[in-house]
Amino acid sequence: MIRETLINFLNKKKPRKEKKRETHQTGPVSNLCNSTTFYIKTHRQNPKPSISLSLSLSPSTMDFDKLCIDDGFAADRLFNQGFSYTYDDVIFLPHFIDFPTDAVDLRTNLTRNLSLSLPIVSSPMDTVTESSMAVSMASLGGIGILHYNNTPSEQSSLIRSVKSRRLPFITDLPPSVSPSDQISSADDFGSSPCVLVTAESGRLLGFVARSDWEARSDARDAPAKDLMRPSPPSVTASCDFERTAEFLAREALDFVPTVDDDGVVVDLVTKGDVERVRRHPRLGVPPTVGEDGRFLVGAAVGTREEDKRRLEELVKAGADVVVLDSSQGNSIYQIEMIKHVKRTYPGLDVIGGNVVTAYQAENLIQAGVDGLRVGMGSGSICTTQEVCAVGRGQATAVYKVASIAARSGVPVIADGGIGNSGHIVKALVLGASTVMMGSFLAGSHEAPGVYEFRDGSRVKKYRGMGSLEAMKKGSDARYLGDTSKLKVAQGVVGAVADKGSTLNFIPYTMHAVKQGFQDLGASSLKSAHDLLRSSVLRLEVRSGAAQVEGGVHGLVKYEKKLF
Repeated sequence: MIRETLINFLNKKKPRKEKKRETHQTGPVSNLCNSTTFYIKTHRQNPKPSISLSLSLSPSTMDFDKLCIDDGFAADRLFNQGFSYTYDDVIFLPHFIDFPTDAVDLRTNLTRNLSLSLPIVSSPMDTVTESSMAVSMASLGGIGILHYNNTPSEQSSLIRSVKSRRLPFITDLPPSVSPSDQISSADDFGSSPCVLVTAESGRLLGFVARSDWEARSDARDAPAKDLMRPSPPSVTASCDFERTAEFLAREALDFVPTVDDDGVVVDLVTKGDVERVRRHPRLGVPPTVGEDGRFLVGAAVGTREEDKRRLEELVKAGADVVVLDSSQGNSIYQIEMIKHVKRTYPGLDVIGGNVVTAYQAENLIQAGVDGLRVGMGSGSICTTQEVCAVGRGQATAVYKVASIAARSGVPVIADGGIGNSGHIVKALVLGASTVMMGSFLAGSHEAPGVYEFRDGSRVKKYRGMGSLEAMKKGSDARYLGDTSKLKVAQGVVGAVADKGSTLNFIPYTMHAVKQGFQDLGASSLKSAHDLLRSSVLRLEVRSGAAQVEGGVHGLVKYEKKLF
């Protein structure tokens, strides 16, 4: 019956009872998906030819790659119909699973020369990525790109902060005083169990414990040197987390400072920190470190003449990759900056963008970029498409740019529009090598800013770099508006809910991405890209009703948790 249905489907006839007739085979005619042979059979009682398919349908021997029935759309066909699609507009059709979820390998390239264990990048926004986020991203196997809405020296200091650490978090250092200073109030301790006593050079001399200060009636009038305990045992900042935790346990300490080569305190690790980190899930992938064992970190720069001086400072501080930050990267300013970077620092990888078309991408590839950042107006706080009437749906943009970039071996970063793990799957399968996230990471413990309560919810500020508030600090250069007398916003200021630590929710997110790859029959990013380009993976456009049906619906009340 299956054989008859297939044959009649190909002949576009209704099924009918087959009569016994003598036939002879005249030879192959064509291929179905370049894998299955057709034959014409001419019936001697009826000279009208019909098509017959030679195919074994035994379940034990069925080759699903060869059983290629026309279903869904190939990506090349779908994205060449004149529509601009977002991630939510499209859906992948499932393929064939022959491997477990844990076999999915998400290793990838950020640029031509830099590899990552996970395809995650934090966005260079001043409410997303500073040193704490960059350390977290690198410890997870991704990378952070430090924003440049600050002075060159401040940005360079953030790079040095990341490079000086090996722990998967950055703690708030205890306050420090000189030996002659007085500790006049309990508020001077903040939330720390101690106050550090340091020399003018920053070298640790000792510490004043909160319990000792509270026990002394004359503590407010005594200099710190009379209250301090000797400097506690310390470990070098180059020690990784496990070695630091082992030292704490072996020495039976409540906390241990980590110090650099000059004896300056970099971090303070407590027993509570160790317990908290060990509760976080682990993906079992190595952190993103260089040959010296230090975390890799990127930095954003502009395309103005003064940014060349900033770039020099960033390179001296140890930046591993630079991102030329522009809302529209196909400009003479960026092309000249790319050439300057490659000429002056030939060993430094440079990422260009943002772009959304093959034409834009090709210009920057010809200029010498090592990676491309894709997206224009797709971020949750971005209003570029609304204000300037330019941009592109992110799914279409990623596919189009990745298609042209793949010919030159240039990795693509899908920047913007990431709201859930499904969006990450779509971005990566459509051709991106990594995804850059802003709102997805904003509101986490590692994001800059302080928490506040609004309408009973714990939130952190999140703003677009095109907002007027951010432009006043210098980000208007990103929109080529720093010399304009009038400032027009291309972003907004908002707030996002407390998400907890990235060390906790990113591993769950990445496991969900692995499950998506498994459903598609792709065991790696390369496998996914190959399946898409060979038209094995198929897509469809979702109607508005289909999008509603694909989410939670029909409930009066529900609680949505990823883990």
